[in-house]
Amino acid sequence: MAKKKAPKKASSPAPSTPAPAKDVDLALVESLLRLMKESEATELDIDNQKAGLRVHLRRGAAAPAAAAPVVHVLQGGGMAAAPMAPAPQAPAAPAAAAAAPAPAGPPPGTKEFKSPLVGTFYRAASPDAEPFASAGKNVKPDSTLCIIEAMKVMNEIKAECSGTVVEVLVENGAAVEFGQPLFLIKA
Repeated sequence: MAKKKAPKKASSPAPSTPAPAKDVDLALVESLLRLMKESEATELDIDNQKAGLRVHLRRGAAAPAAAAPVVHVLQGGGMAAAPMAPAPQAPAAPAAAAAAPAPAGPPPGTKEFKSPLVGTFYRAASPDAEPFASAGKNVKPDSTLCIIEAMKVMNEIKAECSGTVVEVLVENGAAVEFGQPLFLIKA
C-alpha cells in the first residue's frame, strides 16, 4: 500500500529583517533623525503620555548643555527647539592648547561636593522656592544641598559635611553625571 503524501502548504519566506513594532511610525522616526542631523541636535526627547509615546534619541558624544541643542516634541505635535549656542571652536594649534594651564582642582581650603548619581539637578524644591544652598550659606551634614531627579524619583542630596558653600557649579535643571562636581564647600 502506498501512502499518499499530503500536499505541501505554501510557506511564506522568512523576512530578512525583523518587522517593526506596529505602534512605531518609521517615517516619523526617520524625519526626526533627519531634523536632528540638519539642526546638529545631539538629543531628542518625545513624551506624549496621551498617545502612550515616549522616544529618547541621542547621537554622538554628550556635549555640554549650552552647546547641545535639544528638540522637544510638544503634546499637540509641534516642535520646539532649545536655543542653539554656537559650536565650540577647535584650538588653532596644539601649542596654544599646551600653553593654557590645566585646572589644578578646587581652590585651597575648599572641597568639591560631587554628584552621587546621574540625573537632573534642581537647586530648589519648586521653581518659585528659595534654593537649598547658594554661595555664602552655611551647611551642616544633614543640610539639603539640592535635589537630583533620577528615573522620576526626587532624591534629596545632603551635604555630608559642615562648611560654607563657596560656589554652585551647576545650572538649575542641568543634567549631571555621577562624580560631577556640584558645589565648592569651604570647611
